[in-house]
Amino acid sequence: MPIKLKSLIKRCCYYSLLLTTVSCSSIVSNVTGNLADNLSLAIINQEDPQIVRDGAPAYLLLLDSLIESDPRNPEMLSSAAKLYASYGGIFVDDKVRAKRLTSKALRYSNEALCISNQMTCLWNEQAFDEYLKTLAAIKKYDANLLLNHAISSLAYTRAHSTDWNAIARLPHIQAILERYIEIAPSSEMLDTVYTYLGILSTLRPPALGGDFDQGQDYFEMAIEISSGKNLSAKVEYANGYAKPLYDRELHDKLLSEVILANPIVKGYTLTNILAQEEAVLLMESADDYF
Repeated sequence: MPIKLKSLIKRCCYYSLLLTTVSCSSIVSNVTGNLADNLSLAIINQEDPQIVRDGAPAYLLLLDSLIESDPRNPEMLSSAAKLYASYGGIFVDDKVRAKRLTSKALRYSNEALCISNQMTCLWNEQAFDEYLKTLAAIKKYDANLLLNHAISSLAYTRAHSTDWNAIARLPHIQAILERYIEIAPSSEMLDTVYTYLGILSTLRPPALGGDFDQGQDYFEMAIEISSGKNLSAKVEYANGYAKPLYDRELHDKLLSEVILANPIVKGYTLTNILAQEEAVLLMESADDYF
């Protein structure tokens, strides 16, 4: 798998931590009261990624135990899928273990969608045109499950990077993200979804089907929606759009804004800190590239 694609999927898993903690909170709240809400906020606003790395396995065990008691709860399955995808995609270096964890994530995600919407049960067997038809029929009440499935699929693809059948599903994932925007236009996660789409649109050079104009629109939309708070969107804009097109001025402008920004922003702190770390590395290597 190309290095850029591996990097994309890993960063998407970072972003998905924001999605995971919020929905897990709504599921676990009946069991633990305010503890789940406070835990979610602590992860989203954590300044030290290592703490999240060390604490995630306990959260995974908690979700597995809840699934044991209610195995056909699609929301619970979906939340577990996201956290398994995030943990397996970010913090696990052992390839065999990463494959196992992300396979579990995708299995949970498939089960969640199938239980909630039987049309999705045959997705893996459908031709792309038929897949798009069933995707277009999915309504807003399944929006979160749909987005979680995209995250789980990306993590699975990274861990199974030698499986071209997995890589061939990337257009399916992009279609899911586009459908999510249609059915959840007021979602708090739209800036993150637009960032995903910007990356996917600029993975390939224009000569091989990449759509850099569309990708630029997606990145700028992500920045606008977040009022510039989502520093990851600017890093991806610089790395995915400006760098391949050799636009040094835009590249350095975006990264300088990220480096100089205060990363401590409610709802974005964890991913902003990671974005700043990457921005520094990209700036340090810019003279060698341009």
